[in-house]
Amino acid sequence: MTTGIAILGATGSIGASTLDVIERHPGRFRCVAVSARHDVEGMLAICQRHRPALAAMADPQAAATLAARLRDLQLPTEVATGAAGLLAVAEHEAADQVMAAIVGAAGLLPTLAAARRGKRVLLANKESLVMAGQLLMDAVAESGADLLPIDSEHNAIYQCLPGDYRCGAALPGVTEILLTASGGPFLETPLSRLPGMSPDDACAHPNWEMGRKISVDSATMMNKGLEVIEAAWLFNLPPDKIRVIIHPQSVVHSMVRMDDGSVLAQMGQPDMRTPIVYGMAWPERMDGGVAPLDLVTAGPLDFRSPDLERFPCLRLAQDALSAGGTAPLVLNAANEVAVQAFLDGRVGFTAIAEVIANTLDQTAVMPCPGDVDDIVALDQDIRRVAGELIGRCEGRRQHA
Repeated sequence: MTTGIAILGATGSIGASTLDVIERHPGRFRCVAVSARHDVEGMLAICQRHRPALAAMADPQAAATLAARLRDLQLPTEVATGAAGLLAVAEHEAADQVMAAIVGAAGLLPTLAAARRGKRVLLANKESLVMAGQLLMDAVAESGADLLPIDSEHNAIYQCLPGDYRCGAALPGVTEILLTASGGPFLETPLSRLPGMSPDDACAHPNWEMGRKISVDSATMMNKGLEVIEAAWLFNLPPDKIRVIIHPQSVVHSMVRMDDGSVLAQMGQPDMRTPIVYGMAWPERMDGGVAPLDLVTAGPLDFRSPDLERFPCLRLAQDALSAGGTAPLVLNAANEVAVQAFLDGRVGFTAIAEVIANTLDQTAVMPCPGDVDDIVALDQDIRRVAGELIGRCEGRRQHA
């Protein structure tokens, strides 16, 4: 019996790596359902090669175009659209596992749906836990779903833990976890130059190939801040037991410090197929097509503490985790709006942190809602607040 895989975000970098692993093991895995936002050509190529039963496009026009192209090619893949389409992919009856790789808040509802159906959730969408950690972890516990972290850092932590560990359980014997961070493209850039950095500068990651939003998050280190919040939910740890360490080479993907003084590390090439194939095959080990790591040629490995003046977004995320309640949700919504404004050329690079900080200052911290619809509504409210702050930033730039 082959394992059916549904991929939320199939045309992105994680989706492409997942499909590569599937192709390497055709007798073990098959792609049964996929989603994308509006990349018709990318989705068409996937349908031609993998013949999934269902393809969902978030954009209705893109869905119509894809459906017409599939009819012309006489391909049997059904096409769905909108939020209902994403849920159909996440809940597909032939999907044993769901790769949750949609970037941002858009991934919350389908990820939660997959967990509630008891699927194995391969979690590459950290925002689901940042926005609705309690809801998602409760859904996993109630349905008996397997939750396997796919972010390279959390996957590394998981690999360092006992084989019977399940996300959300207590971690006896663990002093702290150490999340490594490359430092991104601006690790050595003079602080005076940061306001002038362009989107292309921010997306030029030295080690990883990622989408533009995640690349900007890496440049600000908000990506690491969101990972700190995600780690707190995955590994049931307080903020003071989660430490971030700069490691420019991206060879050590993260570490666990034990009570006896031991430090366990997971190491490998900076290739997302390693955590992906680990999650898909768990508890087995399989070849994901990744070149073996040669420590002799890897060169010296460096570690340092992050500079919070250079990376204020990391401090904002740590503060939001400590504040709890709705603070992480506010942080994430403001960040998504600010990053998009930066990519659109509306605000400068350093304004990203300013917009997030001001949004947090203007929003009272409340207990996180227990209903997903209320969480989505609050997310939209925060985006409006952040949008207004961005409008003021634009006005200042125009009059400068």
